[in-house]
Amino acid sequence: MRFLLRPGWLAFIGVVAAFVVICYTLLAPWQFGREAERDAQQKAIDSATLAGPVPLGTLVPAGQGVTTGDEWRQVTVTGTYLPADESLVRLRVYDGKPAFEVLTSLRTDDGRLLAVDRGYVTAENGAIVPAIAPPPDGRITLTARLRVDETDPDKRPAFTSDGYRQQYVTDSRTLAAATGLALEPGYLQLAPGQPGVLNALPVEPDTGAGAAPFTNFSYALQWLTFGAIAVFACAYFVRLELLQRRKGEGRVADRTALRRALAGDDEDEPAQASETPLDDRYGRR
Repeated sequence: MRFLLRPGWLAFIGVVAAFVVICYTLLAPWQFGREAERDAQQKAIDSATLAGPVPLGTLVPAGQGVTTGDEWRQVTVTGTYLPADESLVRLRVYDGKPAFEVLTSLRTDDGRLLAVDRGYVTAENGAIVPAIAPPPDGRITLTARLRVDETDPDKRPAFTSDGYRQQYVTDSRTLAAATGLALEPGYLQLAPGQPGVLNALPVEPDTGAGAAPFTNFSYALQWLTFGAIAVFACAYFVRLELLQRRKGEGRVADRTALRRALAGDDEDEPAQASETPLDDRYGRR
């Protein structure tokens, strides 16, 4: 087994060990965590759907904003759209096509300022904004789901392109900074059939939207399997090396015995010669 101390074998074993550790301590737990998060969100959606809509002020007092505990709950609110204070969320994909979400400000009857996600519009490509229907004028009543703001890790501000204000995540804080409005944290996701809705966003967990249930669980099992395969492969190659070395030693022994046989080196001769009487060897009687 001393061959395992050679640099090549040490490097191979080190790579396998590192891969196994990553599979079992990072990749698989990460996928299990995503599956648990998906399951928790789905339960929250189901519970919110059964609860039905309530007035916004019942769940979210003025100025507090949406919290994770209230996310997905359905609320009703009455107010007026502010179409001039609107922004498009770019780099979205729905139905396998590039899309833009439309985030529009709303002033409620009691003076609260909220961001409303009116849904999405698909585009030919992510660089060209398609035609977008404006929100209705006047006072309207909406039924929507409470959503927590997304966070842009790069903290990119809104910008103007093709005559539209655009941003990279669905975030009322980014819209507030761009418009100067004191929008409350969080936003409202419009349900189908509501005033101003475009293509309503799907009501589904955010972790891998569009993926089948238990997908992350399946990925986790795959990483565990890959780690086990790596261990068995390493053991197989070590065993294969041992067998080759044993065969090599056997071949060397066979060649040595063959050379001795061809040379007439018979190990029994000395023993037999020693058994011959001394007088016979010297011709004495």
